[in-house]
Amino acid sequence: MRVSASPECVEIPLGERSYPILIGSELLREPGSFDAVPAAAAALIVTNTTVAPLYGERLRTALGGRFRAVHMLELPDGETHKDWPTLNLIFDALLRHGCDRKTVLFALGGGVVGDMTGFAAASYMRGVPFVQVPTTLLAQVDSSVGGKTAINHPLGKNMIGAFYQPRLVLCDLSTLATLPPRELSAGLAEIIKYGPIYDMRFFDWIEENIEALVAREPAALAYAVRRSCEIKAAVVGQDERETGLRAILNFGHTFGHAIEAGMGYGRWLHGEAVGCGMVLAAELSRRLGGVDAAFVGRLSALIEQAGLPVVAPALGAERYLELMRVDKKSEAGEIRFVVIDKPGSAVVRSAADALVREVLAQCCAA
Repeated sequence: MRVSASPECVEIPLGERSYPILIGSELLREPGSFDAVPAAAAALIVTNTTVAPLYGERLRTALGGRFRAVHMLELPDGETHKDWPTLNLIFDALLRHGCDRKTVLFALGGGVVGDMTGFAAASYMRGVPFVQVPTTLLAQVDSSVGGKTAINHPLGKNMIGAFYQPRLVLCDLSTLATLPPRELSAGLAEIIKYGPIYDMRFFDWIEENIEALVAREPAALAYAVRRSCEIKAAVVGQDERETGLRAILNFGHTFGHAIEAGMGYGRWLHGEAVGCGMVLAAELSRRLGGVDAAFVGRLSALIEQAGLPVVAPALGAERYLELMRVDKKSEAGEIRFVVIDKPGSAVVRSAADALVREVLAQCCAA
C-alpha cells in the first residue's frame, strides 16, 4: 500500500512537548523515520503476540543503527489484558534489561499496546521517552495521538492512567493491509466521530468515500488518517488535559464504555462500542434539541455502512446508568454526555436519567 514517497507530517502544538505525527507508506522500513527520537543506549519495543510476527523484526532492524541494544517484549493480545498484571510485564522487562531513564519505549500495535506502553513510560523512573507506532486504524486516528495512557479497572474503562505525550507518532499505512476487517471497521468509528463534533465537510467526504475506506483504497485511507489527526491535533493543542474542549472527542464513548464494561472487555471491540454509542448519543442529542431525526438516521446509516453495530446490547437501563456514573466526565454522580448541539459542533452536558432511559429503550436490543 504505497501512497507517497515521503510522509506527511501533522504537528501536535504543545510548546516544549510538541511532536510530529508522520503519515505515509512503508515508514517502518526507513531508519530515517525515527530521526526525531532522542539518542539512548537501549530501546524496548512493546508489542503483542499478533503484531510481533508481522512487524517486530522490521522495527527492530530500523532501530538497529540508533541504539546499541533493542529489546522486544510480546504481551498477550486483547482488551482483557489491559490490566495491572500485564502492565507489570513491561516494568519487569525494563528492570531485567537494566534500562535507565533515557531508554526509549516503542509501542508497536493497537490502542491497548499504546495505552499500556505510554502508562509504563510515564511511570518508569518517573518518566522515560516513548514513541507510538500504531498498527491499527483506530490507533492511528485516535488513541496514539494526544498523550492519554491508561489501563482498565473491572468497574470502568481507562480509569487508571496519566497524561503523557510521546516524542513521535509514526503511522505506517502499510500496516493496515494486514488488519482484520472487524478491526478496520472499529477504526472507521473513530474517523466518523470527527464529522458530527467538528467538521461536517469531512463527514460529507466520509459518506462519499465509505466504500473506498472499507475496501482499503490507499488514497482514501491516507486522507482519512491525515484529516483525523489534524482535527485531534487542533483540539489537543487547545486542551491537553481535557478540562474542556477535548472532552468532545469522547462523542459516543460514555455509552460505548458502558457497553464494553457491561459485556465484558473484549466481547465488543472499542470501535464497535463507540460506533453504537454514537447512535445512542445522537438520539440523546435529538431529544435535547440539537439535531433532527434525519441527522440521526444519516449518522446511523453511515455507521452501519462501516460494518459497525447500531443496536445496543440489552444490559438493562439500570446497569447502563450504573456503569456510566463511573465515566470520567461524571461529576458528583451526575452523568455527563457529549452531545451534538448542531451538526459539526458538540458540547458536554448532563441529561436526566429518565431521558437516558428513553434513549436506551429505543436503541437497545429487545
